[in-house]
Amino acid sequence: MELRGARVVVTGGSGFLGRRVVASLEGRGCAMVFAPRSKEYDLRDRTQVVRLYRDKKPDLVVHLAAVVGGIGANREHPGRFFYDNLVMGVETLEQARLAGVKKFVGIGTICAYPKFTPVPFREDDLWNGYPEETNAPYGLAKKMLLVQSQAYRQEYGMNAIHLLPVNLYGPGDNFDPASSHVIPALVRRMEEARKAGDAKVVIWGDGTPTREFLYVDDAAEGIVLAAERYDGAEPVNLGSGTEITIRELATRVAEATGFKGRIAWDATKPNGQPRRALDTSRARDAFGFTAATAFSEGLAKTVTWYRDAGAS
Repeated sequence: MELRGARVVVTGGSGFLGRRVVASLEGRGCAMVFAPRSKEYDLRDRTQVVRLYRDKKPDLVVHLAAVVGGIGANREHPGRFFYDNLVMGVETLEQARLAGVKKFVGIGTICAYPKFTPVPFREDDLWNGYPEETNAPYGLAKKMLLVQSQAYRQEYGMNAIHLLPVNLYGPGDNFDPASSHVIPALVRRMEEARKAGDAKVVIWGDGTPTREFLYVDDAAEGIVLAAERYDGAEPVNLGSGTEITIRELATRVAEATGFKGRIAWDATKPNGQPRRALDTSRARDAFGFTAATAFSEGLAKTVTWYRDAGAS
């Protein structure tokens, strides 16, 4: 798709990832990039989604908007996470179809993968089991956007694609302890412990699960490249291709923040999915995406941002 001169709506465009996607699209010469706020357009309300498309007349929709959180938030709000994410996906895509939008980029989640998916996760394994229980309502709600995209392509010929980004991190992330993901949560806790002179930090689980992380600017570039170059029906992973244990991650965050105390593990708390790492070959082959930011570099930038802005 030629982005220069295109009119684009980016749902969730004022969020952590969305701001980077908006900036990248503007850099491609789009005629308009609009990021609706929930107080202006509630994407769970069909009439407001209709009004959004009528007002902005987009050629392209990038659907980033989601209700998200870490393990604790997913356990506390499974109903809300399921309903809000499911309805937003259904309505943004259905009304895009009816409005004649040329292309729809849906953003899913690797929480949609089965709990015991062989590592590295390949897109063809997406349906080979049930997701990890703590994330299942969120993961399945987002997974339905893939089903809807493929069904609409089959019946209506709609160019709707589906991307599966791995855990994101970087400056501007959500550092709220009630809803943050693992990297911002660890950065905040270790930075606060360092300042307070605490002897230890206690972390949920036993540290054995693995995760993969993608720097937020790289994720934005991958999404925009897919909008430009990918028109396929099959979902596509977006990741860095590197796997790290939570135990090693905690050590790396401690080093980056300067925390010298002990890291203790609370094995009575859930670990989440045992392993998480992606096969990223489809993104490379289909639209030329590879992550550019080394983890050490991205983590250092995240800590610096939190000290300068996030903690103030």
